[in-house]
Amino acid sequence: MLLVWAVSTLTMLLLAGALPDFRLQSDDGDSLTQIALAAAWGAGAFGLLSALVWPVLVRALLLVPALVLGLLVFFLNGTLLLVALRLIPDGRGEAAPQTAVVVAAVMSAVASATSTALAVRDDEAYRRRLYRLADRRRRRGRSGGPGAGESTPGVVFLQLDGVGYELLRQAAGSGLMPTVADWLDRSHRVTSWRTDWSSQTGASQLGLLHGSTFDVPAFRWYEKDSGEIMVCNRPTSAAELQRRAAARVGHAGLLSRDGASRGNLFSGGAGQLALVLSIAARRGKGNRSRAGYFAYFSDPANAVRTALSFVAEVGREIGQGLRARWRGDGRPRVSRGGLYPFIRAFATVVERDVVVAAVIGDMLAGRAAVYADLVAYDEVAHHSGPVGRDTDRVLARLDRSLALLARVAEHAPRDYRIVLLSDHGQSPGETFLGRYGLTLKDLVRAGCGLPVSRRAGRTHSGAEARAAVRAALHRPVEEEPEAVRGQEEKGSDPVVLASGNLGLISFPGVTGRATREQIDRAHPALLATLANHPGIGFLLVDGEVLGPDGASARLDEPGEAEKLLAVFGPGAAEAVRRTDSFPHVADIMVNSAYHPGTGEVHAFEEQIGSHGGLGGEQGHPFLMWPTVLEPPPAGMVGAEQVHEVLRGWLPPQPTAPSPGPAPAHRPAPDLSERPKDSRPQAREGGSLSPLQPLPQDEKR
Repeated sequence: MLLVWAVSTLTMLLLAGALPDFRLQSDDGDSLTQIALAAAWGAGAFGLLSALVWPVLVRALLLVPALVLGLLVFFLNGTLLLVALRLIPDGRGEAAPQTAVVVAAVMSAVASATSTALAVRDDEAYRRRLYRLADRRRRRGRSGGPGAGESTPGVVFLQLDGVGYELLRQAAGSGLMPTVADWLDRSHRVTSWRTDWSSQTGASQLGLLHGSTFDVPAFRWYEKDSGEIMVCNRPTSAAELQRRAAARVGHAGLLSRDGASRGNLFSGGAGQLALVLSIAARRGKGNRSRAGYFAYFSDPANAVRTALSFVAEVGREIGQGLRARWRGDGRPRVSRGGLYPFIRAFATVVERDVVVAAVIGDMLAGRAAVYADLVAYDEVAHHSGPVGRDTDRVLARLDRSLALLARVAEHAPRDYRIVLLSDHGQSPGETFLGRYGLTLKDLVRAGCGLPVSRRAGRTHSGAEARAAVRAALHRPVEEEPEAVRGQEEKGSDPVVLASGNLGLISFPGVTGRATREQIDRAHPALLATLANHPGIGFLLVDGEVLGPDGASARLDEPGEAEKLLAVFGPGAAEAVRRTDSFPHVADIMVNSAYHPGTGEVHAFEEQIGSHGGLGGEQGHPFLMWPTVLEPPPAGMVGAEQVHEVLRGWLPPQPTAPSPGPAPAHRPAPDLSERPKDSRPQAREGGSLSPLQPLPQDEKR
């Protein structure tokens, strides 16, 4: 503390000499000693105000949008400095308001850097600080003190959004991610698993956290019974999907026992929530989705450091975008202007810093299970491609975050097992619009004989980071409600939606799912137009797969669909067959063409790195676990199976001493309605821990 105070004093002296509107002496002039004492007094007062008053100010601003708070930090910090200067005796401290903002930001950054450097060089100081924080968090979060369950190891699940299995192995092997490489050498193992047809975060994370991917056919889809478009990154849709999943599986989620959910689309049943989209639509005290922002920004040094990194990342993206435009190397490109540089900076800097800080707090508090999503790579890969200099830098920074969390885990009040996983991969390729000059919607309208705009429109990217930015700004995610308004009356215009390289076509005027005969009768040229287009791989229409040149196969005919879909890899037909059983599957499901030689697909959105359908690395995420845990079964298919493995890795539920025998009439929990395909199969040797039945109140 004395060293930080001394450095802060020196910083204030230097700023007073460099800035004309900032002084530390009286009008009559003072000696160097008096000026130094004034600087020490001002630095000490500013430090105390930052430590005591700042958290109160942040708590009073809970209704301010999170990103606005990040900007407001500088003005509040400057106000505290002006107050501190007023406390210097004899009126020696004075600064113009705009200068006070600059001085406060510099002093906060210097103080933070100094304390961090001292902690890094002095392991004992670092350890003492962590233990103090841990004890404080435990006393604040648990009135009864540390629980008995802290004698068992906790689990931290870290989701590297969009990082595929092969990409992770390459990044570790090339030295790009040294922390991951070290874990694989010493303590961890990694395997791949296959997603469902809908290879995107909404379906996968719902399955990972809540154990069900049923009736989630894509990232966005139209539901005829309600006339609504469901969008996985819309808060109201995410809340509804979470409710449906909990009702289907009969439990609250993976994190329902002393868990924390950070930066996710869904809560997982956790009691501790921050940056969780499914509760972002709530108003009032029930909305804790942005709590992580306020906990993070309660330290003004955090705000300054993150703001500077944010500005640097915006500049980096602008430079990389200009370089990609000028290089002319024939690689596919999409628009990277507008608000995208700020959205990227939010995903790669703000959300990363806030989520990592929240996970550190969870470990220091000794929580049993933590699940956090780091979306930085996925956002950059959509616009820069899955592999390249841009994404390499993001992966390297994510690896440094993993190293920080591993170091903090060494000082947590309980042992932690860190599990890395991803929800999907990314497949490269030029967009459908870029390759063929029209969108899927244009092609559908042409096949229906409807007018098509001469100017090709663009389908906006549906990346997760955009929804997180909107939630932070209190702006709900809306998905073109005019696209379906009045279509029931018209009965002709189809609703066309995109989910990466997966397209969905629905006819609002047709009750229930449209048959092939109904579609051919209303639009005789549509199916042939779509199936024979070079950018489309296959269609699904009412239990039948349609390919180019008139190829077709019924899903209920063994072997036929497997032959038609063989190019998309093992399990493709089974994935399509499962989606075909969903109540809200679209009238026509469209998967883009896939080129096995290059691994490329054609996204129907503005993404040159995409996921959402079948084809390439997008369907092959990874699961990396400590060797002290039971290994997962080989060849896992679907997030539901991975969910059961994750549940088996959770610490056992603490059992209180029983006061006596249980009442004979109390029935055991009934989980018989749980889907059969989501139960883990027992193997010899007990490789998967049996799941303890949930208490009746938790089941509800």
